[in-house]
Amino acid sequence: MEDTLTKGPLPPGVYRSKIPFWRLLTDQAAITQEVLEYDFPGNGTEDDPYVVSWIPNDNRNPMLFGLGRKVAITLIVASCTLTVSLTSSVYSGSVSEITAYFNVSDEVATIGLSLFVLGFAVGPLLWAPFSEVFGRQLPFFFSCMGMAAFSAGCAGAQNIWTLCILRFFAGAFGSAPFTNAGGTISDMFAARQRGLALSLYAAAPFLGPAIGPIIGGFLGMRAGWRWVEGFLAALAGFIWLLMAISIPETYAPRLLRLRADRLSQLTGRVYRSKVELDKGTVSLPRLLKTTMSRPWVLLFREPIVLLFALYIAIVYGTLYMFFAAFPIVYEDVRGWNPGVGGLAFLGIAVGMILGCACTIPANLHYIKVQEKHGGFAPPETRLIQCMPGALAIPISQFWFAWTDYPSIHWIVSIIATAPFGFGVILIYLGVIIILLIRTPSMRRLCWRRIRCCGRSLVRFSPSLRRICMTGWAFIGRRRSRRFSRCCVCLRRFCFTSMVR
Repeated sequence: MEDTLTKGPLPPGVYRSKIPFWRLLTDQAAITQEVLEYDFPGNGTEDDPYVVSWIPNDNRNPMLFGLGRKVAITLIVASCTLTVSLTSSVYSGSVSEITAYFNVSDEVATIGLSLFVLGFAVGPLLWAPFSEVFGRQLPFFFSCMGMAAFSAGCAGAQNIWTLCILRFFAGAFGSAPFTNAGGTISDMFAARQRGLALSLYAAAPFLGPAIGPIIGGFLGMRAGWRWVEGFLAALAGFIWLLMAISIPETYAPRLLRLRADRLSQLTGRVYRSKVELDKGTVSLPRLLKTTMSRPWVLLFREPIVLLFALYIAIVYGTLYMFFAAFPIVYEDVRGWNPGVGGLAFLGIAVGMILGCACTIPANLHYIKVQEKHGGFAPPETRLIQCMPGALAIPISQFWFAWTDYPSIHWIVSIIATAPFGFGVILIYLGVIIILLIRTPSMRRLCWRRIRCCGRSLVRFSPSLRRICMTGWAFIGRRRSRRFSRCCVCLRRFCFTSMVR
């Protein structure tokens, strides 16, 4: 809510009191003497209630948090997201141990990966409407708690199906950080600061898949798959405790609604929040119904969302296809062990870090354009950073496909993956900010659909991946896709202003 950035002098005789951090965590209404004595518009009756909004210099307004607090909350939310994405990908490093331990095929063992992703698709159906009613804090709390509990259960699973089912519930509970993190950042940062804030967060969902196989490979090889799951449970438990003691509520409509209810109880007069008066009170069942239908309506009625969804699904799915290509290229062909084979993902990780660094000048350019246009920058300004990313991805894939032979030194193919990680970050940030601008109330569920479609591209057919990702088949299968991406690159350069 951009209008919540309220600064200015307080009324005469009213002084600003500082709210302790523990109270920000536990008292979402945060009724202070300034709030009690503030002259809200209205008469305090049912027909003409007091309209509650942020008072000037309101300490409970997330937009007015100090920069250090905003950055700390962003980094903690990013750590939570990183933990979830690690939980998704670390499992892949121990698939061979799980296959041998339970005496099942690779296809059956990979179901644990597929069901975790399926949980990502199911979870937002509940977490998104819950965040509309209960805000950000409670979904974060119960999400991390549930993921830690089910990950601990995975460590003690006695058969493959118990392991797979528990992985599904871990994914369903762990999806809340993905649905709420962008909202938490937009709750605290104004539009001109949001790009830089998202660049701090953006590496988390992608670095997890990049470094997860490294952890899973070494830990699974040395200690076994149960220790891999135990490590994930311990990490999720630590993040749960960290979130519980450090993340306050940031969703302005809930904060103002609770403040209005508390003021009504304390004074006996009728208070209503501005959002409640504008939109009315919405029940949870109605929110569930709306949330389940709205993404599909959005996808098919908004061409920009549909095109971006398809593009990001392919890009993100290709990232997960590297999970299939790397074990074949570096373990099967070159004879590396799972731990060392996981190190091949460092090329992608380095590219992602470079991509995050490049978002800083892109955000500075956005601010200049915003100032030039009187405080409003055209949405396609955010697409400028997507242009080098759209070029880097097909270049990286051509490079990797032609240098993954054992006759060529391994460092060449690993360096080839760095432009891919670079491009993924730039495209991810550009597209998600466009969606934040275009569809601010629908971003969470729409974005989960994008990510789940991308991940599901490669999880359900390990044997098919092995056939299609070796030698000339690997190159031939992807030529048409790379050609289409080159066309997308040209479209982005030539029709940027028409993309709306």
